[in-house]
Amino acid sequence: MSDLDASFQQAQIDVKTLTTKPSNDDLLSLYSLYKQGSNGDVTGKRPGRLDMVNRAKYDAWAKLEGTDQDSAKQSYVDLVDRLLGR
Repeated sequence: MSDLDASFQQAQIDVKTLTTKPSNDDLLSLYSLYKQGSNGDVTGKRPGRLDMVNRAKYDAWAKLEGTDQDSAKQSYVDLVDRLLGR
């Protein structure tokens, strides 16, 4: 396992220790960076307009299309560190 993969896994644990809820924009960033880092480019159909939450998640992930997984993992780790005040 690479250092980046280990940091990515640790960030997934660390994010659960946040004492305050991140903003909606930060939550969408966390979600989309995690999905891009874990799965790569977005898959599946875009949810309908009445499913606003899942549509926002899909759109946030779709914006990262073409971003390589290592870059997404590093951005996720950096965002978690920022939210934790490191």
